Amino acid sequence: MLLLSLFTTFWLSLFGTPADTIQKVVVRQVTITGNFRTKERIIRREMDVHTGDTLTQPILDSLLEYDRRKVLNTNLFLTVELKKKPIKDTLSFPFYTADGKLIAGPKIIDIEVVVKEQWYLLTFPVFQLADRNFNEWWYERGRDLSRTIYGVYILHQNLTGNNDRLRLRAEFGFIPRLDIYYSIPYLGKKQKLGMSVGIARITNRTLAYRTRADKLIFLGSEDRTRERIAPFLTFTYRPKFYGYHSFSAQYSITKVVDTIARINPNYFLNGINRQKYLQLSYSHYFDRRDRAQYALKGFLYGFYVSKTGILPKDDVNILEAGADWGQFIPLSKKFFFNYYTEMKVSTPARQPFLQTRGLGYGTDLVRGYELYVIDGQHYGYVKTNLRYQLLNRTFNLSKFIKFRQFNTFPLAIYPNIYADFGYVKNKYPELNNSKLANRPLVGAGVGLDIVTWYNFVGHINYSVNQLGEARPYFSFGREF
Repeated sequence: MLLLSLFTTFWLSLFGTPADTIQKVVVRQVTITGNFRTKERIIRREMDVHTGDTLTQPILDSLLEYDRRKVLNTNLFLTVELKKKPIKDTLSFPFYTADGKLIAGPKIIDIEVVVKEQWYLLTFPVFQLADRNFNEWWYERGRDLSRTIYGVYILHQNLTGNNDRLRLRAEFGFIPRLDIYYSIPYLGKKQKLGMSVGIARITNRTLAYRTRADKLIFLGSEDRTRERIAPFLTFTYRPKFYGYHSFSAQYSITKVVDTIARINPNYFLNGINRQKYLQLSYSHYFDRRDRAQYALKGFLYGFYVSKTGILPKDDVNILEAGADWGQFIPLSKKFFFNYYTEMKVSTPARQPFLQTRGLGYGTDLVRGYELYVIDGQHYGYVKTNLRYQLLNRTFNLSKFIKFRQFNTFPLAIYPNIYADFGYVKNKYPELNNSKLANRPLVGAGVGLDIVTWYNFVGHINYSVNQLGEARPYFSFGREF
C-alpha cells in the first residue's frame, strides 16, 4: 500500500488528475471554541471554508491554512488552530460514473476552529521619548531625560466583541497630548463596511521649527509654542478578505507663537502663525502576507491620493499621491528574502515646512540615515532583507502563569543582512541647506530581529551609509 500511495502521489504531481476522479471532502459543520469575548461572526467573516462545502482534499488544506492566517491577522488571538475531525460513523462508499470510472465516495469531516484570545484591556503608564526615534535621542540629543513624555494609555482592543477598539491617551511632559479614538471594522449584515472616528489635541513647548543640513532644529520655551487640534472620520470598505478601501476626512487647526513665524516664515508660508485646512483622502490596500506584524511570505501593495485644502479659506493647497509594493519570499525552510518599495509625489513645489515631509519620519527612511530628516516634495526608496530563522518556538508557561492570555510565550529570532536605496527630490534645498536631497542614498548593514508577545518586534541593527558613518541603531515595531 505504501508503494502504491507513493506511486499515486508521484503520478498526480507530474500529470495531475481529472476533477471527477479526486475524492471529495464534505464539511459537515464548522465549530469555534475559545472565543470567550469575540463574536463568532467576526471569526467566520475571515473564513473561506463553511458548513456544507464540498471540496477536494488539496483545496481544503490550502484554504484552511489561508483561513488560519486571516483569523490570526485580526490581532485578536495569540494562537489559532483549525482541526479536521473525520466522522467515523459515516461511511464513504466508492461508486462509478456512467463511463465506468471509479470514484471514491465523499469523506465527511467537521472543522473545529480553536482560538486563544489575547488580553484585550491594556492600561499602562506612558514613558517614552519625544524625538523621532531612539537613535536621534541617544546620539543627537545627549540622552536628555527632560525630553520624555509621561502619562497613561488605555486601549480596549475588543470592546464589544466585534473587533472594535477604544483608545484614550493622556500624555504630559515634553509634548502634552490628549486623544480619543474609536474604530469598528464590521458594520451591517455583510460586514464589509467599517468606521473610525477620533479627535486629538497636541501641544508643544520645545518645537522643531526647521531643518538645517538635514537635521531638525528646535526652539526651546517654557511656554507653549504650538497647539493643534484635529478631528477625523474614516470609512473603510472591505469587499473580500485581503483588499481595503478607505475614505478619510480630517480637519486641522494649528497655531504657533509669533517667534516661530518670525524665525521661519516658511513654517506655514508667508509668515502666518495659524494654519487651518480640510483634508480628504482615498487609499486602497491589498495584503496577502502570512503575518502582518512580521511577514515571511506573501505580498502587499497599496496606493493613496490626498488633497489638503478643500475649503475656500483653507491655508494649505497640496495634492499628494503615493504607492507601495512589497514581496516576502521563502528561499528555504530557514532563509527568507523580502523587499519593499514606496514612493510619493506632491504638488505644488512650494509647500509649508510642516507639510514638506521626505525621508526620516517613522518607517520612511533608508537604514543608516536614522539621524537625518531629508525634506522634499517627492521621494522613493527600496528596502531589501535576507533573514535566517535562528529560533521560532512557542513556550507553554501554564505551569507558572495561570492567566490563559499570558501563559503562551512565542519567541522568534532572525539574524539578517540588508541594503536600502532611496532618493528625495527637493525643489528648494537652499532653504534648509540640505546636503542629502537630490542625490542617491545608500545604506546597508546587519541586524537581529526579535518577535515575541503581543506582536512585539524589536530590531537591533548595525548600519553603514555612503557618508562613511557606521553605528548601531535600535527600533521597535513593524518595518512597513
